[in-house]
Amino acid sequence: MRTLLRNHIGRAVLSLVLVMIVGVLFNAEGTFFRWDTHRDMLRQVSVYGILAAASTIVIVTGGIDLSVGSLLGLSAVLFSLFSIHWGWGPVQSIAATLLIGVVCGMISGGVIGRFKIQPFIATLAMMVFARGVAKLVSGGQKISSAVQTADGSYSYVSVPEIFDSIGTRIWNDNIAVVTLLMIAVLFAAWIFLSQTVAGRELYAIGGNEEAAKYSGVSIPKNILLAYSISGLFCAVAGIAQAAQEMQGDPEAGASYELSAIAMVVIGGTSLRGGIGGIHLTILGILIIGYLEKILSINAVGEETRLMLTGIIILAAVVFQKKGH
Repeated sequence: MRTLLRNHIGRAVLSLVLVMIVGVLFNAEGTFFRWDTHRDMLRQVSVYGILAAASTIVIVTGGIDLSVGSLLGLSAVLFSLFSIHWGWGPVQSIAATLLIGVVCGMISGGVIGRFKIQPFIATLAMMVFARGVAKLVSGGQKISSAVQTADGSYSYVSVPEIFDSIGTRIWNDNIAVVTLLMIAVLFAAWIFLSQTVAGRELYAIGGNEEAAKYSGVSIPKNILLAYSISGLFCAVAGIAQAAQEMQGDPEAGASYELSAIAMVVIGGTSLRGGIGGIHLTILGILIIGYLEKILSINAVGEETRLMLTGIIILAAVVFQKKGH
């Protein structure tokens, strides 16, 4: 058992098993054993999971990205604006939204890598800026099928089919499209971190930035790449969020960065960088997702859920420290 607790994967798997045991014991009259409970859990956690993938790529470098929630909100607003109000096609709307997400990530990464600004400060600034832009372009209102005309009245337009396509469930309602999006993003992030030279260089930077520099690793270039990918994934999450809500809410994603970082940390990826990966983040996503679902089906209040999540995050960090 002691050896298991010293292993990152072992601790995460043990935590997930304990959460599942809680679900079995407190099954809400068999609700926990129904497939739709697990299906809905995966759907509910999908947007957070995409943001967790973005956060993992940044955290392995020893950085942090506090802007992921705000970039989600901005992306949701822009995607809705492009497709609903401006009438752009799905390809153009998605491409433009993804591009803006990448640009926002590049700004953060460029400031951090080139000017040596602390990631906490740089991404805090981007968090505030992106939320401000979302409110500016939306006029502080949700971008929905109600379009305000010049005389102040509202006319209603049809929501494009792409919203239904992304927000729906397929295979006889057995899995949500946004869950498949999360799986695709997690797989892409895993390939990048574990199978590419750039991914290995990010681990080297997180492990020892000075040693990586003297080994020929370009710190600014790789930091720029990490935050650019994070911005891209945030845009994907924003599109998924808008599709599920059938609108772009400038307040969407508020505090989502905390849940994303919690998933990464609880999975076992070190906040100091250099240790961890997507395989651990997946475990963290499942731990948080099942914990939230179990508490929800047992009608536990949100305030209690938040307190428990805070305790679990602290415990995860303590276990990490003991494991080193």
